[in-house]
Amino acid sequence: MITRHEQTIQDVARRMFLNSEVAKRYNIVNIVFLPVNAEQWPEYIKNAAAKGQGIDVAWGGGPTLFNLIDDQGLIEPLDTSKVPEYALVLQEMKKIPPSIAGAPTYKVGSDGLVHWIGASVSSFGFTVNKDILSRYNLPTPARWADLGNPVYARTLPAVQLVGIADPTMSTSNTRMFEIILQAYGWDAGWRTLTLIAANAKVYSGSSDVRDAVIRGDIAIGTTIDFYGYTAQQQNPACLYVIPVNESIVNADPIAILKGARHPREAAVFVAWVLNETGGQLVWLDPNINRLPVNPRVFDTPEGSKRPDLKTALASVEKAGGISFNETLSSLWVTAVVDYFKATLVDAHDDLQPVWAQIAQAYLSGKISKDQFNKLVDSLTAPITFTDPLTKTQTTFTLDYALKISSYLASDPTIYQNLMNQWRDAARARYLKTAALLKQMTGS
Repeated sequence: MITRHEQTIQDVARRMFLNSEVAKRYNIVNIVFLPVNAEQWPEYIKNAAAKGQGIDVAWGGGPTLFNLIDDQGLIEPLDTSKVPEYALVLQEMKKIPPSIAGAPTYKVGSDGLVHWIGASVSSFGFTVNKDILSRYNLPTPARWADLGNPVYARTLPAVQLVGIADPTMSTSNTRMFEIILQAYGWDAGWRTLTLIAANAKVYSGSSDVRDAVIRGDIAIGTTIDFYGYTAQQQNPACLYVIPVNESIVNADPIAILKGARHPREAAVFVAWVLNETGGQLVWLDPNINRLPVNPRVFDTPEGSKRPDLKTALASVEKAGGISFNETLSSLWVTAVVDYFKATLVDAHDDLQPVWAQIAQAYLSGKISKDQFNKLVDSLTAPITFTDPLTKTQTTFTLDYALKISSYLASDPTIYQNLMNQWRDAARARYLKTAALLKQMTGS
């Protein structure tokens, strides 16, 4: 089973499923989880199938990742004429609402068959540690753009108060960055992302961000909802915030893969995951705290003990959000992730010191609002580079992202060429902005 779920979910799901009657009935004695980075899924799945070692199930990672592998023909549609046990999955799916807060809970392909089904529900926002905000006399953010507020740069570089995850290591943070681009528009979105990254400590994974907020290492961290709920459980000073009218709701999928060696057993597991007395109980574990997709779970004895999650699910269903374009996401995601990595993660050591100087000069009155805006424009402006396809000078526009994304995913030479160019050009822009600040302040 290839998965983006963390170890706690793997351990609880394995224990509960292997102890279930259905596992015993079908003589299933083990689950082997393969925690593979999202960008490696397509090749990993293909290579396993080519070796005759096909992976049975994909579980967790968000709709964009599942749509990506589905577009590459790596998901097995639920055709009951091929595997009768697929009917067990479709039977459980009937218990799930077709959409939650406007987001589909399953995908039907052009063949008319179900390809993936949501196993849990996710929203996206940030978790704050109110004690740390209070310690530094800082406001609680309400919108994504607030995370780029210069007020959070007051303590930089010694103390970083915002945390984000490297999108190459976190599908949930990738989704949040895409939400920002779609909520604010391409140009304003990248400006916002640049300032957020400039304020932030970049962690290698989203669980690291969550843990940093819980410990109080940072005051604000970008988190998927269940990480926020876990933080609230473990530290009462923590609060999960959904940006008002700037988030989305996702059904986090599960699917059976092409070339599965155990399709019958895979179907049994997927059906169990969707069942209110089976895998839906996994989400209620106090160390997991995810929102179940099957509302019947709250009618169980275990579900009655989690009114907090029931309330959270109801609030998510009512939350205002953006209309997220999944097709656009699947077309641009590789380019967005790689550009973010090159310009905001790899060049972070050049970005943050410059931003800290700009923010502190503004907060201390050394530069005016107009000067501050000019410096921010310089810091966040699109970089110029040579397109390896046409050999012409270009910038990273939405159209260019759509054009180059598939090449980045499939051609290592183009990938390395652009990553080097983007990183170097970003560093040059940040240094140029530092020189402009020095010119303005005379120091």
